[in-house]
Amino acid sequence: MKTLPLGPQTDCPNLPRVGFGGMPLSIKGRPDESSAVGVLHAVLDAGVRLIDTADVYCVDHTDIGHNERLFAKAVASWNGDRDAVLIATKGGLIRPEGRWEQDASPTALRRACENSLQALGVERIDLYQLHAPDNKVPFAETIHALAKLRDEGKIRWVGLSNVSVAEIETAREILPITTVQNRLNPFFRESIKDGVVSHCATHGIGFLAYSPVGGGRLNQTLPNHSVAREIASKHDATTHEVVLAWVLAQGESVFIIPGARSVKNGVSSLRADAIELSAEETARLNDAEWSIA
Repeated sequence: MKTLPLGPQTDCPNLPRVGFGGMPLSIKGRPDESSAVGVLHAVLDAGVRLIDTADVYCVDHTDIGHNERLFAKAVASWNGDRDAVLIATKGGLIRPEGRWEQDASPTALRRACENSLQALGVERIDLYQLHAPDNKVPFAETIHALAKLRDEGKIRWVGLSNVSVAEIETAREILPITTVQNRLNPFFRESIKDGVVSHCATHGIGFLAYSPVGGGRLNQTLPNHSVAREIASKHDATTHEVVLAWVLAQGESVFIIPGARSVKNGVSSLRADAIELSAEETARLNDAEWSIA
């Protein structure tokens, strides 16, 4: 698979552009542990080297760290080169009674980071990302908290998620930013329209596209999308693979982190990297109707 530098720092590794997002393996409707580990082993065998998790990928507050523990177990029991796998995690959200709420205060971030270190079984997290800005906490205060954790050796590289260009620049005044993880798919293109994707490319920041096929209900509409289906047939691909290829084509520093609950779907995503969309095909996908109704 093609590779890209994870971020602008000289010590950042080059990684395949197709990663794996772990959320579906730990939220409501998740598979049993053995099946989940099998999915992770399959995508690692297929070439994935960037896997993305978060402390809040779980059912509720009693289950915090479920996905991180699952990833740690899967990587430890995998037969490949474990040192080549980069596990990225996130802090800044909480799950009281299963709700998704923000808490990116310095105290909460420190607690979340230390819990993630324990769940992952590591002394330092390679890539630790702010899950989302907290409107109750000054953004710079949150970033200074991440800088302190990095200075203490608990974090190697810092990433941001669900952020604007202005927030990226505020953060970069405080510490180097390695990655930005925002939503990007044909249904939701705010990261393109608001300039985040191009800003990341300009500064060598890895852009990690989450929900790259739309997520949930929208994902299920893709097999019936006439334009995507026609283009997929020309590439002997699925509509999902074509949409993933479209996302990869949106910027020079774009990675995708699709999730999956089955080996079949997990491995299918990697085939997107080999699809070379023509300018005409890309334009047709750009101009097609992508209804969210």
